[in-house]
Amino acid sequence: MNSELIEALNILEKEKNISKDTLIEAIEQSLLQAVKNHFGKADNARVIIDSETGDFAVYADKTVVEVVEDPVIEISLVDAKKQDSRYDVGDIVPVEIKSKEFGRIATQNAKNVILQKIREEERKVLYNEYYSKEREVVTGIVQRYVGKNVSVNLGKVDAILNENEMVKGETFYPTQRIKVYVLEVKDTSKGPRVLVSRTHPELVKRLFENEVTEVRDGIVEIKCISREAGNRTKMAVWSNDPDVDAVGACVGVNGSRVNSIVEELGGEKIDIINWDENPALLIENALSPAKVIYVAADNDEKTAQVVVPDYQLSLAIGKEGQNARLAAKLTQFKIDIKSETQAIEAGDFDDFDEEEEDEYFDEEEFLEVPEQDEEGSSETEAAEE
Repeated sequence: MNSELIEALNILEKEKNISKDTLIEAIEQSLLQAVKNHFGKADNARVIIDSETGDFAVYADKTVVEVVEDPVIEISLVDAKKQDSRYDVGDIVPVEIKSKEFGRIATQNAKNVILQKIREEERKVLYNEYYSKEREVVTGIVQRYVGKNVSVNLGKVDAILNENEMVKGETFYPTQRIKVYVLEVKDTSKGPRVLVSRTHPELVKRLFENEVTEVRDGIVEIKCISREAGNRTKMAVWSNDPDVDAVGACVGVNGSRVNSIVEELGGEKIDIINWDENPALLIENALSPAKVIYVAADNDEKTAQVVVPDYQLSLAIGKEGQNARLAAKLTQFKIDIKSETQAIEAGDFDDFDEEEEDEYFDEEEFLEVPEQDEEGSSETEAAEE
């Protein structure tokens, strides 16, 4: 070896992020393999490489004997004394092996060992790089459709966006830049296999972390998310600073922050609500934009009875039950919604006397909200439309 090879190793280290020490170790292994291929064994061989100059030497440590039976591991006393007269029987003598002695096949095998090591290290570096991005959002460039799946280039590797991880109705074109959530990174013989998603709820959370400084800094926490990809997302937020409005921070001035995320998600609606430790208050917020008369939440059974004004029932349930379904996912409560008339007819109001209210609907579990006037309800419905 020489300085040119060391320069080549430095370039490999810089461009492929493969440690020069690892490459030198690979060269050592290749030389030992060449010794083994040439002599049949390499247990007594060792390689010394100067990482600065590229100079190297291969030595075979041989035992001094009177009569040589195995020239690979033994040396005669006469030959040993030619190197140093102080050697005696039983001593170990390092004998240099000239690489020129290696045959063509041994040399080719040594080359293959080096190339294989470089490929392995390159795969390992790529795997570690993208494994560190697991559960994060990255920007990729759409390459092509592979059947019903999409190949997305993430820079150094192509990721797979499976059909079941795509938003229904969403289509892509080559060279389109999209944000994806890294689900999993697998190490394979052909390099890292990266699986990404556009439907995972964490995609929305990561997008807010990237867009909203307060979320990224931990001032505002995203407590929970429920999502029906492509249609609607509900997200509960909480502020650790009493001077910071959690919902306002996520919405941004004139909706600038949330609108950029909605645009990235293809127009998916995002409801941002205040999180509360009181499950009744949380359920009321989760059913927004519908107004609520009261919520009775059983924290042990994870069930809740909700009563809303008659004119708000369809709004509370949502189209095809979407609003109620997302609220249930968000709060982890099974929610039973009734209109005020239905509740009265069912006798739900009459069933609970004052003592039972204290037991089941105390301050931690019971919420009563004054009914909105007709003007307020019209504005709510108009906003929902």
